[in-house]
Amino acid sequence: MTIASSSPPSRLPLSGAERAGTKPRKRARARENQGDGRLAAVFIAPALLGFLVFLLWPTLRGIYLSFTRFNLLTPAEWVGLDNYVRMVQDPIFWDSLAVTVEYVAINIGVQTVSALAIAVLLQRLTQSAWLRGIVLTPYLMSNVVAGLVWLWILDNQLGIGNEIIAGLGFDRIPFLADETWAIPTIALINVWRHVGYTALLLFAGLQAIPGDMYEAAKVDGASEWRMFWRITMPLLRPVLAVVLIMTVIGSFQVFDTVAVTTAGGPANATNVLQYYIYGAAFGRFQFGYASAMSVALLVVLSAITILQYRLTRAGQSDLG
Repeated sequence: MTIASSSPPSRLPLSGAERAGTKPRKRARARENQGDGRLAAVFIAPALLGFLVFLLWPTLRGIYLSFTRFNLLTPAEWVGLDNYVRMVQDPIFWDSLAVTVEYVAINIGVQTVSALAIAVLLQRLTQSAWLRGIVLTPYLMSNVVAGLVWLWILDNQLGIGNEIIAGLGFDRIPFLADETWAIPTIALINVWRHVGYTALLLFAGLQAIPGDMYEAAKVDGASEWRMFWRITMPLLRPVLAVVLIMTVIGSFQVFDTVAVTTAGGPANATNVLQYYIYGAAFGRFQFGYASAMSVALLVVLSAITILQYRLTRAGQSDLG
């Protein structure tokens, strides 16, 4: 008995009608792709326009003005590196930078630890949306309003905060009028306002960690503290790194809380770099010098961001 072998049918060449039919389909697909590209351009255009007008152009303009002497009343006069030489020799600039670094260290340290603790508690103990909303409530308030509220609360004579301290038998504390207390107080005010938002960002990162890892660790007898250091922290690292980069950049740009509470005082104890730049530009009309300090701040923030990104390996994840 023989079995007839069959070879796979060979592909027949397309007829003239079939070849002619493929061309309209290709042209129709090309028109669809072109239409999608135009629609995408329409949606991107507002954001691109805003980027060009409100970010790229002011940045380039500021870099140019940093090499000029400009006071708004006369045309900009090119002075080369004079503004940068003046900045390096300006003791108030370095003092403002030191004050800013002190503020950033307190703000980032307290905010990161507090936000991480809140996020872990939200993830491990409760999933209540109401509680998450309450945690986020201070962030819905502007920095100016938050600063004014705490200015009244911490007033040395009439503030309810000092009234409570006096009622407990302690001396009143001039939180915003004392050189020692001023910067830590401003830092904690901003921690109070931003910690909820930072906690929710970390909470979102915690949600991406598989729950079966915690279940397996519990079966092995691991404690909550051990699971935090062996599971939570390593797997949360990329999100925590991005949050740290964002908060560091935002902290170096602190201005409004200082402006409404201490105005740089007492005795320049809260004269952060952004407030000093503002005073040089809009107080003394030295826009060229203010632009030079702004460019220096841009360079510092860029260097810190790149360093943070590499040290924390923000682009890599241990999940996999």
